Amino acid sequence: MTDSTATPVRARNAARVSGTVRIVGAGLLGSSIGHALRNLGVDVALEDASPSQLRLAVDYGAGRQATGDDDPTLIVVAVPPDVTADVIERELRRYPNAVVTDVASVKLEPLNALRKRGVDLTHYIGSHPLAGRERGGAISARADIFVGRPWVVCRDEETPPADLAIVEALALDVGATPIEMTPADHDRSVALVSHVPQLVASLLAGQFVNAADESLRLAGQGVRDTTRIAASAPELWVQILDANAAPVVEVLDALASDLTTVADALRAPETPGARRSVADTIRRGNDGVGRLPGKHGQTGHFEQVVVMVDDTAGQLGRLFGELGELDVNVEDLRLEHSPGAQFGLAEISVVPSAVRRAVDGLEERGWKIASTTND
Repeated sequence: MTDSTATPVRARNAARVSGTVRIVGAGLLGSSIGHALRNLGVDVALEDASPSQLRLAVDYGAGRQATGDDDPTLIVVAVPPDVTADVIERELRRYPNAVVTDVASVKLEPLNALRKRGVDLTHYIGSHPLAGRERGGAISARADIFVGRPWVVCRDEETPPADLAIVEALALDVGATPIEMTPADHDRSVALVSHVPQLVASLLAGQFVNAADESLRLAGQGVRDTTRIAASAPELWVQILDANAAPVVEVLDALASDLTTVADALRAPETPGARRSVADTIRRGNDGVGRLPGKHGQTGHFEQVVVMVDDTAGQLGRLFGELGELDVNVEDLRLEHSPGAQFGLAEISVVPSAVRRAVDGLEERGWKIASTTND
C-alpha cells in the first residue's frame, strides 16, 4: 500500500499543476488529492468546515491549513453534494483569477443551480474522479486511489483552453485518465455504472438482515463481491441519489422490468419459453460483463485459472514468481478464503493462449489447480 505521508519522491517541476492548489473539503477525495499533489511537491492549502477533520488531514500530510494570504491557481471543491453549488459560488467570487473545479459525483444539478443564480462560470469546470473507498474521511485518504481511474471533465464552449489544461493537468498529476463529457452524459453514465449498482448492492445486502445464521455461513466470494459497496455511508448516498434521481429512476425502471420477466418465468418454469427467458437473461449478463474495460482499457476476453494456495506466508509471492518464470502475465487477480479452511483460492485471469502453459507449468511445480474457465 502506498504511504501517502512519505517524503515526495518526484521533483517539484515534475508536477503539471503549478502554484498553490486550494482544496475545500478535507474528506476522502479532498485529502487523497492533497496527498497525491504533495507527493509531487505541490503547495496544497486545505480548508474544511470541520476543524477536527481539517487538523486530521493536515496531521496526515494532505497539505497545510489555508490562510487568508493564499493566492491559488486552482481550487478543488470536495464537499457534500447538497452544498457543492454554494461552495463553488463562494470560491469563484473570493478568487476570481483562479480556476475552480469540483469532484461531486453529480454534475448537472450544481451547474443548473449556479446558472439560475447568474454566477459567472467562465473559470468553473465541473469534474468527477471515478474513484473512492467504502470508508470516508481524511483518515482513509490515500495518494494512489486515482491511479488508472477515469476523471471526467465537463467543459463547455466558453471554457478557456488554459483553464481546461489546468483541470486536466490535475487529473494527470494524480494518475487518473481525463475524459471529456457533457454534464448530462456524465450523470446518465454514473447512474448506470455507479448509482444503481450502489442501490442494488444495498437492496441485496438488506436481505441478509433477517436471514438465518446458517444461510450466511454459506456466503462465498461471489456474494461478498456483489455487496461490497453496501457498506457505504447512507447520508452521502441520499444526497447523491436525490441529485441524480431522474437518470437513476430510468435505469431502475428498466431493471425492475427485467426482474419481473425473470420472476414470472420462474413462477411457471414449465411454460413454453420460460427457460429460454432465464437463459437469455444470464447470457445478456455475460455479454454485458464482456464489455467492461479491464486493464489499460482493454475489453478483450480473459480466461480464469483457479489455484489452491496454502494459507502460509510467502505462498502468493511464490505463485506470482513462478507464473513470471512461465512467461504468464497476470491480467487480474481475485482471492477467496473459505471460513475455517487452511487455504485460499487465487483466481488468476490470463489471456486464452496462456491457459495451458499456466496450468501445465504450475502443476509441474506442485500447485493444485482447482478449476479453469473451460472446466
